[in-house]
This record gives sequence, C-alpha cells and structure tokens, in this order.
Amino acid sequence: MTTAAPHARGVHFGRRDVQNIGMGVGILMLLVGVLGFIPGITLQYGDLKFLGPDSHAMFLSLFQVSMLLNIVQLVIGAVGWTMSRSGIGARNFLWGFGALYIVLGIYGLSVGVGSAANFLSLNALDNWTFMVLGVLMIAAGWMFSRHLADDRK
Repeated sequence: MTTAAPHARGVHFGRRDVQNIGMGVGILMLLVGVLGFIPGITLQYGDLKFLGPDSHAMFLSLFQVSMLLNIVQLVIGAVGWTMSRSGIGARNFLWGFGALYIVLGIYGLSVGVGSAANFLSLNALDNWTFMVLGVLMIAAGWMFSRHLADDRK
C-alpha cells in the first residue's frame, strides 16, 4: 500500500497530466483558428484567401494564414479537446498530430513559400513553428503518458 498523494502519479483535477496537456493544446489550436478569422489580429485581412500562396493575410503580423489553414487549426483543436477525455486518447492525439505538424513543416519548407503547392499558405515561420510544436507534442505525449500502462493493472 502506498501513501503517495494522487498528484504524485500525475492526476490533477480528476485528469492525468497528459490529458491536461492534450486539452491545453486543443484549446490553443481552437483559439488560433478562431483568431485567424478576426480582422486586426489577422493583418491584411482583405488578402485572406481560401487556400494557396496568394493569401497574404498575416496572423499576429508573423504567420501567413489562409481560410483553409484556420479551418485545419479549428479541426485539430476540436479533435484534441475531444480525444483528451482519456489518457490514451490524449497521448494518441499528441503523438499523431505532433507527427502531422512535423510533416506539414517539412512539406512547407520543401515546396517553398511562393509555390502553387503551398496550398495552406505557409511561410517560413509557420513551417519552423509547426516542426517545433510537433516535436514538443510528441515529447509531451511520451513523457506524460509513461505510467498509463502501469495504472491500468
């Protein structure tokens, strides 16, 4: 019998740490997706196109965005929030969508900003941010879900 407090194994507010992180990432992506549609937060809003490199709208004057990219962020956020209802779901969300972000970052770097293949309207900062976010998501999913198998026994 152990005398360790429930939070010693990563349980806070009735959820595991991996669930809290997955839900936080999901909420962050929902917020980014919504804010991408708000003029003022997204500069050059009149240049916002549905897809392609011709969308010159800039989220926070740093990240090039399109309507499709904002919708993708909304969908990823909703999936993350939903999957984070369980520890395994949160881990799978962090791993799967972390890998997707890495792939999107590599794709964006390989096709270039002005290419017609740049259908999400990604600039270099978008690409590097996606790669770093993907690595952090995979690392968080691994680090904070190591004890999930032990807890099911």
